[in-house]
Amino acid sequence: MQAIGLLETRSLTGAIDATDAMTKSAEVKLVGTVKIGSGLVNVVVTGDVAAVRAAIKAGKEAAELVGEVYATHVIPQPDDAITKILPSFY
Repeated sequence: MQAIGLLETRSLTGAIDATDAMTKSAEVKLVGTVKIGSGLVNVVVTGDVAAVRAAIKAGKEAAELVGEVYATHVIPQPDDAITKILPSFY
C-alpha cells in the first residue's frame, strides 16, 4: 500500500483549499473526505511517501490562509488493515 496523508481542518473552506493545493502540488490521489462534526473535515490522500509529504505540507499552508488546521499526519507504510477504516471508496 502507498503512503497515506491525513489533513484535518476546522472548516469546509479550509478543506477545499487544502485539497486543491494538495492535488496540484504533488502526484497524489484523493481518497476522500470525512465530515467529522463540529466543523471538522478530514481529507485523505495517497501516493508515494515523498509526494504525500509534499502534498500535506502544501495543503496545510493553503488551509491556514483561510482557517484552522487541526491536525496533519503521514503514514509512510500503512498496514493493509488501515483500508477498513478509510472512506469506502479507497
